Amino acid sequence: MSLRTLVFVLGFILFAASVPVALAATTLSYELRGVEQSALKKNIGLYLANISFNGAIPDEATQERIIKTVNTAVQPFGYYNAEVTLQIEKEDVIIQVALGEPLIVANITREIIGEGRDDPAFREKFNALAIKKGDVLHQPTYEQFKSAMFNYALSHGYFDFYWQATRLDLVREENEANVLLIAQSGRQYKFGEVRLVGDNRAKAIIGRLQPFKQGDAYSATKLTTFNRRLNETGYFQRAIARPLVSQAEGANVPIEITLTHLPRDIFNVGGGGSSDTGPRIRGRWERPWVNSRGHSITGEVYLSKPEQAASLDYRIPLEDVNNDYASIKTSYEFEDNTTSDTKSEKLSISAHRFWKEQDSPWQRSVSLTYDREMFTQGISEPQTVNLLMPGYSIGYSESDNVLSINQGKYFVIAMQGAHENAGSDISLLKVTAKAKYIATFNNTHRIFLRAEAGAIETEEFDRVPSSLRFFTGGDQSIRGFSYQEIAPSVLDDDGERVLTGGKYLATGSAEYAYPVTDNWRAAVFADIGTATNDFSDPLATGYGIGAHWLTLIGPVRFYIARGHNEFENSWRFHFTLGPEL
Repeated sequence: MSLRTLVFVLGFILFAASVPVALAATTLSYELRGVEQSALKKNIGLYLANISFNGAIPDEATQERIIKTVNTAVQPFGYYNAEVTLQIEKEDVIIQVALGEPLIVANITREIIGEGRDDPAFREKFNALAIKKGDVLHQPTYEQFKSAMFNYALSHGYFDFYWQATRLDLVREENEANVLLIAQSGRQYKFGEVRLVGDNRAKAIIGRLQPFKQGDAYSATKLTTFNRRLNETGYFQRAIARPLVSQAEGANVPIEITLTHLPRDIFNVGGGGSSDTGPRIRGRWERPWVNSRGHSITGEVYLSKPEQAASLDYRIPLEDVNNDYASIKTSYEFEDNTTSDTKSEKLSISAHRFWKEQDSPWQRSVSLTYDREMFTQGISEPQTVNLLMPGYSIGYSESDNVLSINQGKYFVIAMQGAHENAGSDISLLKVTAKAKYIATFNNTHRIFLRAEAGAIETEEFDRVPSSLRFFTGGDQSIRGFSYQEIAPSVLDDDGERVLTGGKYLATGSAEYAYPVTDNWRAAVFADIGTATNDFSDPLATGYGIGAHWLTLIGPVRFYIARGHNEFENSWRFHFTLGPEL
């Protein structure tokens, strides 16, 4: 290679390397004057964001493009006669806009052709165009209305809907705009037959879940409700109901339901813990589909140091499969709690009837329970008591999230009674009430309030089983005390306090929490209350600080609490895992 050739090649390489720098595009930076409306400013900014040029200032072609782009950006807001000028001061670009008079809507012509003309709801939606005669033309509103009307038509069974004519006639000389909207609704389709794909076992209960009947006007909202109800039953791994518009028979659209059942048997094992009960294990077996009527059966085993339990629950759906059902439950419970001085063994069989209104947070139940409890409470002699107790409860539960609750309410009142002349060894009436409230303000300040009260009316309290008496203290009531260590007491032969349980219960709690990171909240709290036979006794109090760790399985809560009552002043550490409502 000659020297001349080498110099030429090196020169070419240097030139090529310099070209990208020389041609590097400059993003337009500008000052906008003459526009006050924020929506207009935003739209102009969006349009100008794609403009770039070479060099320090825009060339003549780019300046013309800027002027044209700004004019285009203001036109949807009715400004078709705007004047745009540019001033270049060194490297500064000043865009001066004189908007002029906007176009005013002079006439609106609209018409419905088809069955929608005779549908009051369709007409109301069609006449709800936000643009009125005399308004400044606003094309985004016009376009949004066309899209919203199309979506409304499809969701209400007008599957053949289309815009036969839509037009904006602009008369710039007169600063006027004329709107034309002609909708061809076509026919309104109806719900047709329901077709099951897959297992036909569900056929008997499908009709009880449908929020529509064959022949009702099609509604996407009702179909969504139907899908939700299907998936809430607990019978299906997956359930999808969809319209087969292409297979419509006349105006009737068949609804196809594709069901994937859960396994015949489902087994779950879980663990947890709290400072009240220590580690705990829970096992659950469920057969969600016993027969074609939708009966199900569930067995549970619960193990912790102070308490063990096993139960079998047979559930029978009634008219409303999800919210209206009966159950028969049998259970065995054993408790050996040294804190509350309770040793108890209980066999129980009960029949329950639950019901609630669709999409309502209220639930009611009635029950009839037979308990046979063998117990020793404190220093009393071992006893066996049989009770046949009718019961009633009404509750309210609502929250924005199952695991991590920011807004929620919970309330329940329950009562049980027994009479010695109606299958029971003693007569009693027990009433309890519990309320919880969670609120978060400005996504930061979180308040949790809790209250609980109860009373037992009987002339033979010494024969009331331990499981029905009142004890309090611990993670879920008054922190700073051990689990169920607050209750009336007597002295044993060694002069030690031994708990007997109380006739009455009253507790309250207030907690404030504040987020310190994405996954942690700091908390302060105060608890107060007692389990007693006489409300003249001093109340127990607990107060302290805590932390909430927000995990994928729900919040884990840690507390350091100072407890105080007439018998002790104590510091305790508490932790809990699980929902707060």
